[in-house]
Amino acid sequence: MDIESFREYCLSKPFTTEDMPFGDNTLVFKVLGKIFALADIEEFKSVNLKCDPSRAIELREEYPQIIPGYHMNKKHWNTVSMHDGLSLQLCIELIDHSFNLVVSKLPKKDREKIQK
Repeated sequence: MDIESFREYCLSKPFTTEDMPFGDNTLVFKVLGKIFALADIEEFKSVNLKCDPSRAIELREEYPQIIPGYHMNKKHWNTVSMHDGLSLQLCIELIDHSFNLVVSKLPKKDREKIQK
């Protein structure tokens, strides 16, 4: 998955916006103001995605391309290498998981708005 495909897929999620609050090199995707993905746009070697803590451990054990989140809470975030052989299907699944996890923590009225 390249940066443009990643960006398009993230922006296809309902109520998603992009921002650069951490500088000109880090693209951040938010659903109703809550971050679910971050990417280095200069090199696009990896992305940070939110993950259920128990699933994060399983993924890190199974895939050497997935490590604890760089500059993030390592319990809740993974850094996923985008150029080391992960399938497109797995990348999409991880983005979906991150998005859905963030949505699940939103207030009920916001969750209902997204699920319509």
